[in-house]
Amino acid sequence: MFSRRLFTQSLLALPVAATAAPINSKFNGVMIGAQSYSFRDRTVDDAIKAMQEIGIGYCELWQGHVEPNGPGGNPKMKRDELRMWRKTAGLDHFTKVRDKFKAAGINLYAYNYSFRDDFDEEEIARGFEFAKALGVKALTASSNVSTAAKIDPAAKKAKIPVGMHNHSRIHDNEFATPESFAKAMEGKSKYIAINLDIGHFTAANFDPIAYLDQNHARIVTLHIKDRKKDQGANVVFGEGDTKIKEVLQLLKTKKYPIPAMIEYEYKGAETVSEVKKCFEYCKAAVA
Repeated sequence: MFSRRLFTQSLLALPVAATAAPINSKFNGVMIGAQSYSFRDRTVDDAIKAMQEIGIGYCELWQGHVEPNGPGGNPKMKRDELRMWRKTAGLDHFTKVRDKFKAAGINLYAYNYSFRDDFDEEEIARGFEFAKALGVKALTASSNVSTAAKIDPAAKKAKIPVGMHNHSRIHDNEFATPESFAKAMEGKSKYIAINLDIGHFTAANFDPIAYLDQNHARIVTLHIKDRKKDQGANVVFGEGDTKIKEVLQLLKTKKYPIPAMIEYEYKGAETVSEVKKCFEYCKAAVA
């Protein structure tokens, strides 16, 4: 039988290496990092090693890398079990993860904790406790539009912004359009913010350049991927319709302090080599 306690103990038992020098992946003022979901085929320790190998100094941490249903855990974990784990997990589990990133020289910038409509008040509040234990500047969330009203009081109390993540499929109560972001933020505090995925935004036939320029003050992180318009596929950087170079140049020229997090989702040969290609593409775009 799967044990939440054994999962936490096994992660905490892993050694923390001696602290490395900070990895500098800021190029001409643009912070280039990665969403650790890019390394969803491996554990958090192996994801950290991959980021070190590539030279990535900023990370938006995917919740699957620290929760017991992710790599190295139990992918068939029931929803009620996961909810209970979130409510009872010790914060030392998260501080240990924080220390691993720090020891690797990686700036743990944001934590992806996807609030949904079925989250209760305690499960929402715990997300902000996790964020504080991790020492991150923001949360990001693949959330429901209606959930913003439930999140706002906790975000305001914790003083931690939550960037709502968009996808490309346009459905009621899901983030995909400028209007869905506006609806979620209307009447809310400044802590309800945006995590703009420029690939999904392009696939939904919206312009990430104009949206970024108009809404940069509310954007906590960008997800960088390349997709074709009209709900097209994820493709190798430079082969789709997403204006990746133009977005990164806008960050450079306007000096917007928004990390550009690579999210590797197209089908490539091997994860580390493909993320490295994405990273080199982004570096060249801001040269």
